Amino acid sequence: MEAILSVRNLNFYYGDNRALKDINMDIYKNNVTAFIGPSGCGKSTFLRTLNRMNDFIENVKVEGSIIYEGKDIYSKEMEPVELRRRIGMVFQKPNPFPKTIYENIVYGLRKNGVNKKEILDEVVEKTLKAVALYDEVKDKIYKSALELSGGQQQRLCIARAIAMQPDVVLMDEPTSALDPISTMKIEELVLELKKDYTIIIVTHSMQQAARISDYTAFFLNGEVIEYDETSKIFSNPRDKRTEDYITGRFG
Repeated sequence: MEAILSVRNLNFYYGDNRALKDINMDIYKNNVTAFIGPSGCGKSTFLRTLNRMNDFIENVKVEGSIIYEGKDIYSKEMEPVELRRRIGMVFQKPNPFPKTIYENIVYGLRKNGVNKKEILDEVVEKTLKAVALYDEVKDKIYKSALELSGGQQQRLCIARAIAMQPDVVLMDEPTSALDPISTMKIEELVLELKKDYTIIIVTHSMQQAARISDYTAFFLNGEVIEYDETSKIFSNPRDKRTEDYITGRFG
């Protein structure tokens, strides 16, 4: 198993509050890794450390290291914008830009100086097909993305992320605002995308983690209590706190 991200002795602070405590974890390539745990346990904070989205928050501090392609992502040599191109992100609520479907997908490419129509057309078709949206929107790609349903908008946001050809896609509770059918489509999509990308997903649903992830980390009070293959976490957890959480005794 090849680790695409290696986290060592990571501590994260909001002011004086230590929100993450001594996190050590390897994230494996072309797998789906799920982060579970009760609200406020640090899983979304940790997710955002993986592509430095927390840089946008004032008065935060990071200790430890996150190694990606042999470099610490918090070193001075790492360019955050390039890092976020390689480690993309999909948020909890669909957030398409108030532009056409086409312009949503090519937005990042245009920002990087790619304007050749043949290339952009190819990327739009390829990514819409990759997220199983092409047949639904092929006749309206020049219409506003805001006209799409919530589930379609979320798949569009995933298409926008993968249009940049990242290595890793971070997903922060991507189905929590969606209906069951849209949720099922996103879950099927995640299983398909892991052939080409490494997926890390924060989920409030243990059933979802069990269905789609290869590895699961259980967070509690800013610590990783247990991290293992999903099948082991759910069938034979080593820590009683993990067992109590997944059997519904708290959380």
